[in-house]
Amino acid sequence: MARSKLSLPLAIVVVLHVLLAGHVYAEPEMDPYKILGVTKRASQAEIKKFYKRLAKEWHPDKNKDPGAEDMFIKITKSYEILSNEEKRANYDRYGQMDDTQPYGNTHYGHRHDSFYFDESFFNFPFNSKNHRDFADSKYTLHFNQYVNDVVPDSYKRPYLIKITSDWCFSCIHIEPVWKEVVQEMESLGVGVGVVDVGYERRLANHLGAHRTPSILGVINGKVTFFHYAVAKEHLRQFVEDLLPQRLVERVTDKNDLQFLNSWHELNKPHVLLFDQVPAVPLLYKLAAFAYKDYLQFGYVDQGLSETANLQKQFNINTYAPTMLVFKENIDKPADIIQAKGMKKQIIDEFMSNNKFLLAPRLVNQKLFDELCPVKQFHRRRKYCVLLITGDEEIFSFGNQAFLSFASTNTREVVRFAYVYQRLQQPLCDILTQNKDSVQSQPQVVILERRNAAGKAFFKPVTAWNGSEEDKQCLQEELERLQKDPSILIHDAMLPELNNEFASMFIIRWIYASYDYLSEVIDDILHNNWREMMPLLSLIFSALFILFGTVVIQAFSDSSDDKQTKPKAKDGTKAENGSSGSSSTSSRPPKKNFVEVTELTDITYMSNLVKLRPGHMNIVLVLTDASKNILLSKFAKEVYSFTGSLTLHFSFLNLDKHSEWMNTLLEYTQDAMQIDADDDEGANRKMDYTGYVLALNGHKKYLCLFKPVYTGEDLDSKSSEDEGAASGGRSRSRSRDDHPPRKSNRARSISTLQIHHKLDRLGLWMERLMEGTLPRYYIPAWPGLDKITPNK
Repeated sequence: MARSKLSLPLAIVVVLHVLLAGHVYAEPEMDPYKILGVTKRASQAEIKKFYKRLAKEWHPDKNKDPGAEDMFIKITKSYEILSNEEKRANYDRYGQMDDTQPYGNTHYGHRHDSFYFDESFFNFPFNSKNHRDFADSKYTLHFNQYVNDVVPDSYKRPYLIKITSDWCFSCIHIEPVWKEVVQEMESLGVGVGVVDVGYERRLANHLGAHRTPSILGVINGKVTFFHYAVAKEHLRQFVEDLLPQRLVERVTDKNDLQFLNSWHELNKPHVLLFDQVPAVPLLYKLAAFAYKDYLQFGYVDQGLSETANLQKQFNINTYAPTMLVFKENIDKPADIIQAKGMKKQIIDEFMSNNKFLLAPRLVNQKLFDELCPVKQFHRRRKYCVLLITGDEEIFSFGNQAFLSFASTNTREVVRFAYVYQRLQQPLCDILTQNKDSVQSQPQVVILERRNAAGKAFFKPVTAWNGSEEDKQCLQEELERLQKDPSILIHDAMLPELNNEFASMFIIRWIYASYDYLSEVIDDILHNNWREMMPLLSLIFSALFILFGTVVIQAFSDSSDDKQTKPKAKDGTKAENGSSGSSSTSSRPPKKNFVEVTELTDITYMSNLVKLRPGHMNIVLVLTDASKNILLSKFAKEVYSFTGSLTLHFSFLNLDKHSEWMNTLLEYTQDAMQIDADDDEGANRKMDYTGYVLALNGHKKYLCLFKPVYTGEDLDSKSSEDEGAASGGRSRSRSRDDHPPRKSNRARSISTLQIHHKLDRLGLWMERLMEGTLPRYYIPAWPGLDKITPNK
């Protein structure tokens, strides 16, 4: 009885504890809509407007409230979520703030000490092959399957492979993101594989995967490891980066004729995709990679004014993606599809039906095998009508007449092609029965291949000059062939065709060397120390031998040399003493010049977005008028810092990319608008000439240098404030207050103003290297491929 009395209060305490704990963990998550003060139906313009106002109000440098810093962080985080449509949709559906965390209901800015229990906690796939995730089991790879299937198939589509094991806690945390990415990538045509180290150690070692979890991509037989946080956007970008860079050419009204007219040179049909999105869709890039040997691909952005004539010419519907394929006739598409939701199956069928021109040129054996396949059964005979001609101007009329005849062909068993006798001399000698290897007149031959070894039956039809008699003769022979295949009276063993598009050996060797070096460098940068020990041991051994050799040579010098060395050293000091402040640098530069590259849409990815962790790009903002003066001054100011391997130097032309500059500085409201002297400055167009940006592509932040001097007085520099990081004011008013002191100066006032915009850049660079400059973080780098309208 006493025990029951004690158990009742204990039960009440337990129930209250559970209820209170449930109340604590049921607290609502931070709501970005409430923080910014907008509704769920707010547009991007409204969200941006409220963000700017709140960021200015709660910035810690302006607001001295103790909670201002936390509030500013929440405002920035809320804007980062709501300004991204995908993150906003993710929050609206699941209430999830951070897409890198697979489990919901976590408070912003806090981490609970206790475990988060959900059903995945009770399904650890430990030590049991039969209890592994069923979703992964259908993607499981074995060594023979990888070598025989995946590697050959990787020349047509990229593969995304996950390395996992049974005793892997981290593998469970990436599983939700992995499943979501697999579902999306598989629908686009990306191959997926899973390697369990516990059962396929041989394959894991073959791939170079020494830790779990690991994710890697395979394309063209080459393995590339994924080294970033496991998030959907990162994995999608990783797959896109695996593909070759110039798969799809951007086509506008300026280069459309050049693009379509290249069918004769490339010997391929050309495909154009019209769509509203500025970036080329990943689905289209994957299709371009799969059919790169057969088709040439272009993309038309319907949102650009430079493509209006193209849309009008081909009567393109702006409400749905449209795909056109052009063959020999560039004025009229040979085939067209249009659908709101372009699926992989639709695109594959469209590409397969248009792989060849109406009358392609035989340029290699692979194309010959596909156009003129070997006979398999009696009812599956395929005949090739082959024109043997030349590439000179005198043959153009006959070649065009042959193309016109081929365009009227409706027989599925007959294929038309032509070959240049000069480039495929062995084949042409056999088909024309020419023993002297001298180029003869154009001739049409009908042939049928009988086996893969090269045996074929053929019949020369007629000499071909494109006349009506030649066309009539060929038409009669094709009709006879349909009734009686035995008219092909000649037989021969055909030689293998020369590959006319094969690159030179030296070029292939350079590409192979580049791939090998890239692989080695990537392994050095991302492998752990245990895996790098053999390489490090080799490097230190070589350095030890080199150092020992230098020491021995130093001690073996004669006494006369030792006596002359101090004199030479003193002379060197005297010379360097007059060289100026550049010799006082504690870290001498490794170059005698400053390498400055232009930041364009071509170099944008490599010089900014894909910079290695720890590397920064120092970008000078200039115009065409100020380019020479500012670059010279910029090189002098940063010369002493060129010894750092982590710094890269570039310049941005404001006349070409002013939109990118405005978009980037919108994220630094605390630097540009909050520090503005008055509201009138916001209405005046900002002059960014002479600004310097330190951009960290990996961590997505920038440091800003503003010009601190725009006057003409050379003697007043000492009174300027350091200003670049703290946003010091420009001294442009000095022209009105103080008249010019010298009238015989060699340069104009404006030249002096531009020249002195970078006076304090050296001090700013020192603070940058010390890490004491304020940093302005941004959600994502804006694209640089926007076209700035001419003004």
